[in-house]
Amino acid sequence: MDILLNIKAFLATAQTRSFSAAARQLGVAPSVITKRVSQLEWRVRSQLFVRTTRKVTLTEAGEKYLPKLRLLMIDFDDALSGIARVSGSLAGNIRVKVPTTIGLLYLGKMLIAFQQKNPHVSIEVVLMDRSVNPVAEGFDIVIGALTASYGNTVNEPLCAYPRLTCASPAYLERKGRPEHPNDLVNHDCLVMLPIGPIWSFESSRGSIQVEVSSTFSTNDNQILLTAAREGMGVAILAKYMAMPAILAGELVPVMDEFPLPDLWLKAMIPVNRINEPRIRALLDWLKLQLSPIPPWER
Repeated sequence: MDILLNIKAFLATAQTRSFSAAARQLGVAPSVITKRVSQLEWRVRSQLFVRTTRKVTLTEAGEKYLPKLRLLMIDFDDALSGIARVSGSLAGNIRVKVPTTIGLLYLGKMLIAFQQKNPHVSIEVVLMDRSVNPVAEGFDIVIGALTASYGNTVNEPLCAYPRLTCASPAYLERKGRPEHPNDLVNHDCLVMLPIGPIWSFESSRGSIQVEVSSTFSTNDNQILLTAAREGMGVAILAKYMAMPAILAGELVPVMDEFPLPDLWLKAMIPVNRINEPRIRALLDWLKLQLSPIPPWER
């Protein structure tokens, strides 16, 4: 099994571009990763990475081997899954990309519980907020509310993902309360990237789009929440993040008559993986945990 461990070390390093980050991902020491990668390089008689003090990059040989070794690991997991089907249990690896904040608060616990119920399944959870092509980056499941469209993938909705427009009491006292989306042009707004400054709202007369003035922007939900609580401006926040602050009196919903368009938390899966028993079982488990009422609504 050493060759499989070496391949996993190579794939993790290729993804993270760092021996230390790969070690954290696989739960081993950095020295173990470098040793395993070196053993693989010796086995294929090629240098797979260019090592510098700042980063690790793939060589031409490494780029050549990367998709082949990803497919090899997929085939290995499929073989385990086939054996498990005969014995009536689930087995194999599942690589899942999860948004950072909702992963830490909710989805991580669900993934842990699934693995505990299925001890022959190994789960690799990668916290990441950017858009990810599961086929190109070797994921079995990519979870997100703003999933892009990629070829050879399918999307499965997991649950509704409501959002709220909020501001702190201190900000509203200082700047006034917006009553209509058009009022936002006179307000400081906190922007979540990559959504940007074009905000859309629903009304009885149809959708309303307004370009807001951004005084602060970030690609991190937790930082956006902190900025809103500190009175920096008006923010659009996922309901699961906003509700604790609202109940604590730290944030106030505004413009209730102009709700935000519906989003869904979705799972994106490569089409050739969707019917794998372990993948299907995990998707069904997540839907069971998230519906009909997700945990942040209970």
